[in-house]
Amino acid sequence: MIRTALFPLLLAFAPLSIAAAPETLDDGFEQAQLVGTLQLQGELFHVQGVEMRGDRIWVTSVDNRQHRGFLHEFDRAGHFLRRLELTDGARYHPGGLSVAGGSIWVPVAEMRPDSSAVLVEIDAQSLEVRRRIRVADHLGCVAASGRHLVAANWDSRQFYVLDLADKEPLRIVPNPSPTRFQDMKFVGDRLVAGGYVSWVSGAVEWLDWPTLRVRRTLRAGAVGPVRPFGRGGPLTGEGMAVNGRDLYVLPEDGPSRLFHFRLDETA
Repeated sequence: MIRTALFPLLLAFAPLSIAAAPETLDDGFEQAQLVGTLQLQGELFHVQGVEMRGDRIWVTSVDNRQHRGFLHEFDRAGHFLRRLELTDGARYHPGGLSVAGGSIWVPVAEMRPDSSAVLVEIDAQSLEVRRRIRVADHLGCVAASGRHLVAANWDSRQFYVLDLADKEPLRIVPNPSPTRFQDMKFVGDRLVAGGYVSWVSGAVEWLDWPTLRVRRTLRAGAVGPVRPFGRGGPLTGEGMAVNGRDLYVLPEDGPSRLFHFRLDETA
């Protein structure tokens, strides 16, 4: 693969007053331009995932101090609307989320590898829980599309593929990429996933469905899981959403800003 240098991004956030967040962020995505940011109002903890549909933004976060997990809902102006607690006993770590067919899917897991998780289906309008699917492993993110769910375990070593219309057991597939995905979505006939590669680098990747072959990789700077609180410029973050050429990342714990990037045509 031809290595394309990351271009620096420099942005001064004069209208924002976030004491804990830096005023400039220097790391960016290759083949993308920073369009702007949106301040999310309201309490957030350690951000895990973000998803956007219509006039709504949903964010998952974990309160590690109190061992509690939440789904937060905002409008597209960043105003807090409501939240749902997802804590399920020892399972309090909500991961990267996905929306499909009027449902929000969130994995809620124990905070350790090789443990257990529940895939929770939530009604996007009422935020009522529709069903829970138990899995004997830690799951850190899930993508939903029609009848299919694809979830990744701790460090995304494996994908769990579930056909909701089939009684067959979960299919387990090795992750073909070294990237440790934190949030992923179905976008058309591709699976788009973002995560960290090393202590100082991350990536967003496009994988074919259902073969799960990696078709494109966009490199970026350091990522949330490998920096305290995800601060200091890690623009891939743990929360990622994609809409066409628009890429959104939520790399900061509360108070959080949603960063909007526009991908180049070739991306």
